[in-house]
Amino acid sequence: MKLSTPEWWYQRGRRTMPVTRALLTPVSWIWAAATARRIARAKPVDPGVPVICVGNVTLGGAGKTPVVREIARILGARGVAAHLLSRGYGGRLAGPLRVDPAAHTSAEVGDEPLMLARDFPVWVSRDRAAGALAAARAGAQAIVMDDGHQNPSVKKALSLVVVDGETRGEEWPFGDGRVFPAGPMREPLKPGLARADAVILLLPADLAAPAAELVAAFGFTPVRTAHLQPAADLPRGPQVGFAGVGKPWKVERALKAAGCELADFAPFPDHFAYDEATLTRLAERAAQFGAGLITTEKDWVRLPADWRARVTAWPVRAQFDDPAALDTLLAKAGL
Repeated sequence: MKLSTPEWWYQRGRRTMPVTRALLTPVSWIWAAATARRIARAKPVDPGVPVICVGNVTLGGAGKTPVVREIARILGARGVAAHLLSRGYGGRLAGPLRVDPAAHTSAEVGDEPLMLARDFPVWVSRDRAAGALAAARAGAQAIVMDDGHQNPSVKKALSLVVVDGETRGEEWPFGDGRVFPAGPMREPLKPGLARADAVILLLPADLAAPAAELVAAFGFTPVRTAHLQPAADLPRGPQVGFAGVGKPWKVERALKAAGCELADFAPFPDHFAYDEATLTRLAERAAQFGAGLITTEKDWVRLPADWRARVTAWPVRAQFDDPAALDTLLAKAGL
């Protein structure tokens, strides 16, 4: 059974769930120590082509996948054969294998790889090094790795850390800075930034610029900004939204900010597997409002085939605010 992301993870300056945090803190020390030891002892494999890692220092909800998609699009426009590499979280196939959107399902290869494979060559492999080598043998001139900042098995030409740039009140992308399971961090911020070439702050469409306090948190690590923009018009009329992503409450905000007539919204755990009973309840709820159903692209690919025609997928794209700054980063990777 999947658990929803705790919103209190991302709160600071308040005493939300103090007992839970206190109980989980010793486990977080073990997690952080194990991560640091694994990174220190690794001997990365060089696949022979530049690897751009798009990762993060928190668990989910930062917006890595739209950034991966945009970088792959930019490289493709330059004539670079960019292949994408993912662990295939949520899929049962270990790989390495190239995703075929006409043959594979999200249960086999994961939702994000299946979604991206409609536009790019995508490989899934639990052994990232084996996946990178397979992509290079298949003709990749560059590999864009979705996630893996804490995975040291592949030599990286460029390491980008994507951070949720939206801060509202006590909501903070790093919470109070505690490592999983006491907080949202995969590792402490300082060592995570030490291995990064740049931070990509991903902002919602209705937020012009990040908070100065957030930018200052990254010290001397270069910070670049991008905005998450709708890539399609919203359907007309009332809608019941739903999402099983790292931060589903942000999908609700984004739909409202884009002008969606949102009658209701249902959050689910990240990578939630929608069954017939759940979708029927959502359809019944929508019928009460005379509304349609709308969800994210990532959720849409996890729907049973017969439900996809009944649900609108709302795509979003990352748009870099300073393309020239991104060019400088890509040049560092020899691209």
